[in-house]
Amino acid sequence: MTLRKRFTLFTIFWLILILIFFNIFVYYYVIKITTESEEEIISNKVKLILENPRIQSGRGLNTADLLNEYYNANEMIRIISPNNRVVNITGSNALLLELPAEYSSYRNSGMYTKSGERIIYSRIPLFEDGNVIAMMEVSRILDELDDYLQILIAALSVTSGGAILFAIFGTYWFTSRLTEPISQMVTTMREIDRSGKLRKIELGEREESAELQQLIRAFNQMIDRLDRTYERQKFFVADASHELKTPLTVISSYANILKRWGADDENVRSEAIDAIARETTRLQTLTKSMLTLAEAEQEDWLSLDTFDVIPVVDEIATMMETTFQRSIRVKALSHNVKMVGDKDKIQQLLVILIDNAIKYSKDPIDISISHNKGIVRIEVKDKGIGIPENEIPHLFERFYRVDGARARTTGGVGLGLAIAKRIIDLHEGKVEVFSLHNIGTTITLQFKQRK
Repeated sequence: MTLRKRFTLFTIFWLILILIFFNIFVYYYVIKITTESEEEIISNKVKLILENPRIQSGRGLNTADLLNEYYNANEMIRIISPNNRVVNITGSNALLLELPAEYSSYRNSGMYTKSGERIIYSRIPLFEDGNVIAMMEVSRILDELDDYLQILIAALSVTSGGAILFAIFGTYWFTSRLTEPISQMVTTMREIDRSGKLRKIELGEREESAELQQLIRAFNQMIDRLDRTYERQKFFVADASHELKTPLTVISSYANILKRWGADDENVRSEAIDAIARETTRLQTLTKSMLTLAEAEQEDWLSLDTFDVIPVVDEIATMMETTFQRSIRVKALSHNVKMVGDKDKIQQLLVILIDNAIKYSKDPIDISISHNKGIVRIEVKDKGIGIPENEIPHLFERFYRVDGARARTTGGVGLGLAIAKRIIDLHEGKVEVFSLHNIGTTITLQFKQRK
């Protein structure tokens, strides 16, 4: 069942339930009010009759005109003797005149139903010299009131039916507007699945609810992200293919040389073996970097823990200094600089940045560590050849090289800084690059500090 039908049926069900209870309440409330009003009319008439001197004295109860002045078309007034004989009566309603006379020596009132008509009555004993000599009965038929109740029932039925019909069409129209963006999403998704091309939902000029606007924007943001991911993947595959093509071509070429002349020429054989070994190492480095970058795309790549940044930087700096025989100076501007992150990935990040600084500079490399207002700052500064200003925005893109020829000589594959950027992003950090030609480059990392 569609969401539109569910919402419509749910709304109609509760509307019908509410109308039923409302109509029942109105019906019985009107009955109660009108019945009390009729009872009050009879009570007032009884008081008026009892004020008659002849009624009070108990004499002349059988006088013909005694009760005529109190007569009403929908009423019957009669006086009944103790032997159930009607002494005096006035009234014209056939149903009331057919009622049997029943004497009662005590006062009582009530209501009963006769031939489908409701009748209210009041019975009052009459006295003479302190003794009960007769009973006066005032009966009133509620036929007009019941007719009004029938009109009320008809009116409630018509208005309820109209309200239900209006609710059906109104709810269906409203849910149509409500579910239209969802239908557009479904149609767009099917079109994407059919054509393979990503599409967004256009926000129309008409005013949508805030929730629907958020839903559409979230969908479009997802499409944008998928589009960016798809484009990155496409470029990554193209660049990776290009990067793999070169060493494979070299290996294939030298393998053919070995096959043709390597057995007879020792120099050719030595050159081919060296070239194949060099390109194989390059392939291994490239493959390892690509696998690392692929793993970095996973959200659970990090293993978070709290650690002191200063010993980590000292350890990496000492290792790189020993390996490359280069001076790396670490300066801690603060003490006990702790942060929450993946210690191994932060070490990998530092290795990438320091390795780049070593490749493109010959002077000592300076690393400073500080924290201020909950932010950990790590600066890696070299005095190398620098980076052109127009190249800085592309510095962390995959397979991007500021100088391709120089990257070849230094063994770079163009993925190190892309891996570094991914590590920074997963730690919700920031990176800033400042560089001047032939003066040097400073890369500043910022991470949230946790104590």
